Amino acid sequence: MTAIDELLHRHAIGVDHGAPEVPTPVPSLHLAVVTCMDARIKVFDVFGLRHGEVHIMRNAGGIVTDDIVRSLAISQRKLQTREVIVMQHTSCGMSTITDDEFKDEIERDTKLRPPWAIEAFREVKDSVRQSVERVRRSPFVPYRDNVRGFVYDVRTAELTEVD
Repeated sequence: MTAIDELLHRHAIGVDHGAPEVPTPVPSLHLAVVTCMDARIKVFDVFGLRHGEVHIMRNAGGIVTDDIVRSLAISQRKLQTREVIVMQHTSCGMSTITDDEFKDEIERDTKLRPPWAIEAFREVKDSVRQSVERVRRSPFVPYRDNVRGFVYDVRTAELTEVD
């Protein structure tokens, strides 16, 4: 059985009934969370979330990329979010690679060099600061006054705000 088949089986016997009590795609807390795709980050648990409260945007590293800005622009302009949390984490895989070595690897395998930035980092706090600044400076994101950045410790579950 493949992993996809396993998840489809879990869904079939599980307790997911959708979210019929949430009648709108507008998140009730008017908040968007940008975070990493790392499977250890259980965003709903980290913040004690319920269905329908926030928009969650995930990618490798929790980096504010052009696509995240696109999603934030839609979230704010069409779906009424007004605040943004950028949450990256300790022991992130993005801190174990470099942009050039990863692009070189892909180019060796495919004969094509990716045009997109990898955005690897060494210091997670610096990466959080950079991503927060990208949101604050984006002309496409209209509500930039309440954008805050955090580092989540995957070992202790401590959440530290980055100034």
